[in-house]
Amino acid sequence: MSKSQNSSSPFEVGTFLPGGDNTDPALPENSPTAGFKLNHFMLRIRNPQRSLHFYIDLMGMRTVFTMNTGPFTIYYLGYPSTAEDRADLPAWSAKVGDPHTLTQTLGLLELYHIHRSDKSTADGGYEISTGNAPPNLGFGHLGFTVPNVPATLERLRNAGVPVLKDLGISTRESIPLSSWEEDRGVGLGEIHSNYAAVFDQIAFVTDPDGYTVELVPQGMN
Repeated sequence: MSKSQNSSSPFEVGTFLPGGDNTDPALPENSPTAGFKLNHFMLRIRNPQRSLHFYIDLMGMRTVFTMNTGPFTIYYLGYPSTAEDRADLPAWSAKVGDPHTLTQTLGLLELYHIHRSDKSTADGGYEISTGNAPPNLGFGHLGFTVPNVPATLERLRNAGVPVLKDLGISTRESIPLSSWEEDRGVGLGEIHSNYAAVFDQIAFVTDPDGYTVELVPQGMN
């Protein structure tokens, strides 16, 4: 199996491998992890009004519930999946927000506003680490699939949303590898053409706190 000269990966460059190397252990029905689900993802936010405008008005999510816990307020968002749900949002939020349903629902986003965290740094506030600003690298992005990426990207751009990676671009510098990493000998090389064909169809924007949001076509070519 050939590898890039600068790669520490065991896999051949540019090869799509369903299941990876297919060495995952079996998952029998009596496994202690059978039934586990990825339910939600949480982001710290500085300004609820800005973030809710982005995720509700621009990205189409709707509020499942909110709760002021005392030191922070949480906003749970999700997508109504049926025409019936979209026609009656109060009924949908009551249904999904029920604890028994909430824990069975996939693809939820929790926005986490710690009270007074929106203070300026001069007044004791702090900057949020998005996971993509060197040297504090870690979290990468949230991925959303949309029916029409070009139309979505244009609408977001017209609304003033910063575009990190436009369509038709698949260079190493675009996302997610930085020149800071390259200067340190990390993630060297160019994007393989097999992945570039997919990456060209994907765009990246940033939300109001600078988190990266990926737009993926639901009809990937």
